[in-house]
Amino acid sequence: MPQVDRRVRKSQDAIKNALIELMSEKSFDHITVQDISDRANVGRRTIYDHYVDKFDLLDKLIGEHINELRKLCKSASELSFSEANLIWFEYFEQNSSFFSTMLASKGALTFRNHFLNFVIEELEGEVEVTKGINQGLNKELVLKFFGAAIVEIVEAWFTKGLSEQTQVVAEQVGILLDRNF
Repeated sequence: MPQVDRRVRKSQDAIKNALIELMSEKSFDHITVQDISDRANVGRRTIYDHYVDKFDLLDKLIGEHINELRKLCKSASELSFSEANLIWFEYFEQNSSFFSTMLASKGALTFRNHFLNFVIEELEGEVEVTKGINQGLNKELVLKFFGAAIVEIVEAWFTKGLSEQTQVVAEQVGILLDRNF
């Protein structure tokens, strides 16, 4: 992986942070590249040097976090659901401004869909419908059910629907997954 110039990384970080801040204030549809440029204190040209438009910026920002979650899943593949969930929820907590904005913003349906598809993809190898507790069930239905449940739990945790601490939420979601897979 090529080393990115520190100035380039600093500009990209400022642009991403500006987008997150703006999305916490108003709908993505009402955010302009000029708004992002002003908030990030960079020229519009700098934004266009790195991103095609605001949609490309949002897609790349979402992609970065989904890829980080994917790496965490790979590193936690031998752990129980409870232990692996703790790693996930700690990542959510460390990046709370991104996740809370993405899950609370009406303009972030794109993120929710990416996140749901990612969760389903990660659960796919865990679902067994030929034997055990889920024998005879439709695998796609089981995946969509638990994928939606996990996304909803994470969303409720960020939007203050759940007040439990990180470790408690992670452990309890892990117990529910262990019981059903």
